[in-house]
Amino acid sequence: MARRLAVLVLVLLILCLPPWWTLFASGADWPFPVFLTGTLVCAAWLVFFPFLMVAGHGPRRADRAARIADTSLGIVWVLFTWSVLGGLVDLLLAGLDVGGTGRARAVAVTVTAVAAVLLGWGHYEAMRVPAVKRLDVRIPRLGAGLDGTRVVVLADTHFGPIDRSRWSARVAAAVNALDADVVVHAGDIADGTARQRRDQSAPLGTIRSQLAKVYVTGNHEYSSEAQGWLDRMGRLGWEPLHNRHVVVERGGDALVLAGVDDVTAESSGLAGHRADLPGALAGADPDLPVLLVAHQPKYVHRAAAAGVDLQVSGHTHGGQIWPFNFLVRLDQPVVHGLSRHGERTQLYTSRGTGFWGPPFRVFAPSEITLLTLRSGDRAPSEA
Repeated sequence: MARRLAVLVLVLLILCLPPWWTLFASGADWPFPVFLTGTLVCAAWLVFFPFLMVAGHGPRRADRAARIADTSLGIVWVLFTWSVLGGLVDLLLAGLDVGGTGRARAVAVTVTAVAAVLLGWGHYEAMRVPAVKRLDVRIPRLGAGLDGTRVVVLADTHFGPIDRSRWSARVAAAVNALDADVVVHAGDIADGTARQRRDQSAPLGTIRSQLAKVYVTGNHEYSSEAQGWLDRMGRLGWEPLHNRHVVVERGGDALVLAGVDDVTAESSGLAGHRADLPGALAGADPDLPVLLVAHQPKYVHRAAAAGVDLQVSGHTHGGQIWPFNFLVRLDQPVVHGLSRHGERTQLYTSRGTGFWGPPFRVFAPSEITLLTLRSGDRAPSEA
């Protein structure tokens, strides 16, 4: 516990000190009341943020505390990023002897302005209905009868402390306008239990598809009563792929839709939950193409070993707030987009439909993805 507390304090100091230094203490020579106010605000965040996070995301799940903690974290992250960049610019200009005595204040004002613009734009990006990203995916083993199959991918809706019931309804309407054959939800449906997020998830029950609607758990379900979400999605008309598969057919050809629990499921201690690809494919015809839904992209190594044709994932959010995408890349093989792994397996990683925590998306737009499956070997195209 002492070690974890020390790490937390160190992380918070690393996040808070660059904004404090660049904006208030680096020679900007603000009037003392400005310096004092900025210092007190930084100190207050350092003290209260851990308590807000525990209250908002711990067992109590106090949504108001979560909203304050999450929003402040996003603000601090953006200020941290641009304060570091601003500090580097300040050092460069100082080395070139440019800017004189007003340089530090000009850097502070510029960093504040850039952060404010990015936060405003990022909040709009997070809260809007995502644009549709369209992509053709060639699957050589796909039969001609299924050529042109339209697969809509949702991921990381993260229904949570900010009530997005109306947003959820608009997303459902956007999906229905795509006239999908298959709709996939690749996990991280919510932060909170099915009962807590009942209103926000209800519009998912209005989504239509021609052949199937399938859902798998993400890592966040395993802190939010995962089985309750599997049951909830079943009641909303979705097929929970809890280490199992279904087969869809059209024009005399068939496709296996398989799904596995998130890779964190086994460590959750929830009985019967773990990522089990052999179990998910048990009984499936090995000659049929397989579309696997697995929440985290890093599961693709097991998918490739099993000869899966296409894995669909989420989890990364595309980084959500730049430059967090570089940290995501340390844990995942892909941050977003279509990639190839081994001789047969392709992976599509969605940037996600919603957002987690801070209600901001900076240089990582959300998406509703429309994958059109094509038989044959030509290269994919995307828009």
